[in-house]
Amino acid sequence: MRDFDEFNITQAVVDRFGDTPDPRLKAVMTSLVWHVHDFIRDVDLSFDEWRSGVDVLTRTGHPCHDTRQEFILLSATLGVSILVDAINHRMPEGATETTVLGPFYVEEAPISELGADISGGLDGEPLFVSGWVRSADGAPLAGATVDVWHADEDGHYDIQQLDALGGLAGRAQFKTDAEGRFHFWSITPTPYPIPEDGPVGEMLKATARHPNRPAHVHFMIAAPGQETLITHVFADGSPWLDSDAVFGVKNSLVVPFVPCPAGEAPDGRRMGRTYNRLAYDFGLKPQRPAA
Repeated sequence: MRDFDEFNITQAVVDRFGDTPDPRLKAVMTSLVWHVHDFIRDVDLSFDEWRSGVDVLTRTGHPCHDTRQEFILLSATLGVSILVDAINHRMPEGATETTVLGPFYVEEAPISELGADISGGLDGEPLFVSGWVRSADGAPLAGATVDVWHADEDGHYDIQQLDALGGLAGRAQFKTDAEGRFHFWSITPTPYPIPEDGPVGEMLKATARHPNRPAHVHFMIAAPGQETLITHVFADGSPWLDSDAVFGVKNSLVVPFVPCPAGEAPDGRRMGRTYNRLAYDFGLKPQRPAA
């Protein structure tokens, strides 16, 4: 076929994928072509706009490296990440709701003992975190891996300031005890803006959107026979809960970070200053049997 125009090009491209051996790949590519072409026709895209779009995607790839993923940031600020997450995590009763992974996760975080202080070189008000990991039916999950990470009092993650800190801080992995419980110390995170010095920041400014996220602690929890849970716990009363730049807030994940006076903490530690306490119990979704 020749003489392609705005009316026949879409079907022609779809036809080129007709012999794709993987049926799922064929379905995805076909739908992608139809939606992209319909979008272009819908907005009557100009050549200059098309070229600007290609330029934005090109520049989005430039800042991507081991400690920054601008494409994930773009996906999150467009609501794509939370949409994919919602489609893939339809949770049963008793299971904790999921939310976006975020761009600051690090694989193989340090393994720490229960009760450890993981703040490292981060400054901030002390935070005592405790919780219980159970299956959706309420059975405690002993030996579950609890991977945590969070920002400091200035809204920065450790990997954004590795040279100053000399290593990772504000993140660790723990194993739940025989009753499925865990606890640790760190510092209280604050709200922070996502990186604004790249194409995503340009998009937010151009559309009069703010870049801010409410204060939260990240959790990734895994246990045999259960789906891995990726979620945040947000501080009740934090700014930006209703306009999170990456659409990650859910009511069930918002809890008080309770101010506590100096004295004996829940784990028996003597605290010479005030601190905050975060308590949250997690339920994991059963893993689906392999096909």
